Amino acid sequence: MKKKLALILAATMTVSLLASCGGSGSTSGSASQSAGSGASASASQTSDLKVGVFYYNFADAYITTVRTAMDKQLEELGVQYQNFDAQTNQGEQLNQVNTAISDGYNLLVVNVVENASPDAAQNIADAAKAAGIPVVFFNRDFDVSVLESYEESAFVGTDPAEAGHMQGKAAGEYLVENFDTVDLNGDGKISYVMFKGQEGNPEADYRTQFGVEDADAVLEAAGKPALEFYDANNASKYLVDQTGAWSAQAAADYMNTILGQYNEGNNNMVELVLANNDSMAEGAISALQTAGWNLEGGDKVIPVYGVDAMASAVEKIDNGIMTGTVKQDGDAMAATIATLVKNVMDGADLMANTESYKFAVDGEGETIPSKIQVPYAMYTK
Repeated sequence: MKKKLALILAATMTVSLLASCGGSGSTSGSASQSAGSGASASASQTSDLKVGVFYYNFADAYITTVRTAMDKQLEELGVQYQNFDAQTNQGEQLNQVNTAISDGYNLLVVNVVENASPDAAQNIADAAKAAGIPVVFFNRDFDVSVLESYEESAFVGTDPAEAGHMQGKAAGEYLVENFDTVDLNGDGKISYVMFKGQEGNPEADYRTQFGVEDADAVLEAAGKPALEFYDANNASKYLVDQTGAWSAQAAADYMNTILGQYNEGNNNMVELVLANNDSMAEGAISALQTAGWNLEGGDKVIPVYGVDAMASAVEKIDNGIMTGTVKQDGDAMAATIATLVKNVMDGADLMANTESYKFAVDGEGETIPSKIQVPYAMYTK
């Protein structure tokens, strides 16, 4: 039976606050387009708000779902907007932001490129503060000091640790139920590989940590040994996409190399794949399929877990090719951001109408009032 845990907040985020809106906004946009292009007449007549939406990379599969949903939300609000693609270049994104401010954009919505340190987000917050316009960051988390430096700033994202906890618990429970089947060489241990999206990224860090730790906790509670990384010489116990793009290609390249040495013939096959997103999970699957594993209807399956619940990953799970994924709700994230956009459009406080949302807490358990977290949910067959 499928476990499709509904995100209760998603429905409330999407419905109640957009009822009075109409019109359409501008779509399109890339790193090379000017900030002022593409606005429709109906949008400018409906609202004086001019929104610049800055994405770290249009090519990211999850970001594509957010962008599609965001376009729809902004069109329903009737605001003029423009999308910008930084193509994973932080310098280019800062140039886009500064150009947009010069061109009269009066609300920034930013998916910052670099978040290993708070510097990039801080530079954008400082630019917005100097211009006297609000900024809403989303998806890629950073230190809360940035939000504290400017009262007209906010962040919409997720609890970085939650996806790791969910993935680890689900993987551990699956392994306990299917241990002998997954333990291909019968050595009493499960050999795994972890694909990490990016060094220094909080989501990647926590997913990597808790995906393994929580699986180990479930295994050990059942009297089973902890997971064992396939390569004993790798002290980090993970493989990083060196481009920072969390890409299917990086995982496929890694997995093809791994399978040349760690395979059924050598009696040391990798027995579990954990990935920080669905793109990397699917890249690993493509390599496995080339080697004859994880084929639809086949009986040779390595359990593979991802994050995002992309449509292609859900289909693979339904067809027995992939084992599980953690749903990161792009529609709910876009709807939450739209709530804040509407607040600005209506002249309300930036964080108005957010009482039903989940907020982040600091190390002392205090609520961070400018930081909203969209919940995750687990999806398995």
